[in-house]
Amino acid sequence: MQATIQDVAAKAGVSISTVSRAFTRPEMVSERTRAKVMRVADELDFNISRSAATLKSGRTNRVAMLMNDDITSWFNASVLAGLESVLHPAGYDIALFQNIDTARNRQHFFSTLPIRRNVDAIFVASFAVDPHEVEQLGRAQVPIIGINSPDVDGFDASVSIDDEQGMFMAAQHLIKLGHRHLAYVGAEAVRTLHASIDQREQGFRRACESARSEGVELDWQVIGVPRDVSALAAISSPQTMSMILARLLELDPFPDAICCQADMIAIPLMLRLERYGKRTPRDYSIIGFDDSTYADVLGLTTIRQNPQSMGAAAARKALRLIAGESLGDDAHETAPASLVPRNTDDTYA
Repeated sequence: MQATIQDVAAKAGVSISTVSRAFTRPEMVSERTRAKVMRVADELDFNISRSAATLKSGRTNRVAMLMNDDITSWFNASVLAGLESVLHPAGYDIALFQNIDTARNRQHFFSTLPIRRNVDAIFVASFAVDPHEVEQLGRAQVPIIGINSPDVDGFDASVSIDDEQGMFMAAQHLIKLGHRHLAYVGAEAVRTLHASIDQREQGFRRACESARSEGVELDWQVIGVPRDVSALAAISSPQTMSMILARLLELDPFPDAICCQADMIAIPLMLRLERYGKRTPRDYSIIGFDDSTYADVLGLTTIRQNPQSMGAAAARKALRLIAGESLGDDAHETAPASLVPRNTDDTYA
């Protein structure tokens, strides 16, 4: 039998109004009392979104979006726009939870969201959830939808692109153009976070190994930059870009082609290399990933994905699941990634 707010109040030894405030107005409750209420709610598997306040509709008209970076990133902002385009007309608000990346942040978030938040669906953008986290999220008894997550385990639905295949396509394109000294630049994987973007390095390696197995004389380097786990976008900071630049310029020979984990690495790198007399495509080719803002303006060859469309598709799946529909074969969808040749390789030379 589902625990009620009265059950929580009785076991915690507080009033019903105190339980309600602990969930909805935590600033009005002492930390000690709030901790006790939350502990009891956890023990009773109580979810306030199923309390008397929402019994009539059984819904809160709110969803949660979890992200491993912050909302200022191009990908997350685009996903949010896609979600909003579908959910806002349907009467839903979106609660954002940013930087779910460090072990501490993940532990705190996944242990508290199911009992503290009123949501009808949970979107997880660009990272995987482990079995324990799936169990914790499942206690919220709402659909969990992955958006470009590394795998579909634990998700009721998902919309993704194949990051590994996309970067395989990028490296293969450069190899077919005749490049033989390749470099890959990207942030190192964070041990506590299985993120979709980390699969791009595997695609690069697979393309190089495949070419070598076919008799192509090829050498390649992987420049893995330590990632500030509090902000994925920190890789494009001036300090980190200087580190990347120094490591590239130390290579002998200098790469004739560079694959970048994301456009946000490729664009500043391309501009910095020009200061050292390295111009694309005269001296090297460079390819990014995302087809994000400014990629077209600067003529960057890249791999295109459309996170806004992915967000909209994920939102439509969520609404169907909230309505009790079965998605069947439509539950998990892989959107295509495509190569966009522009001015930073010698395609048209």
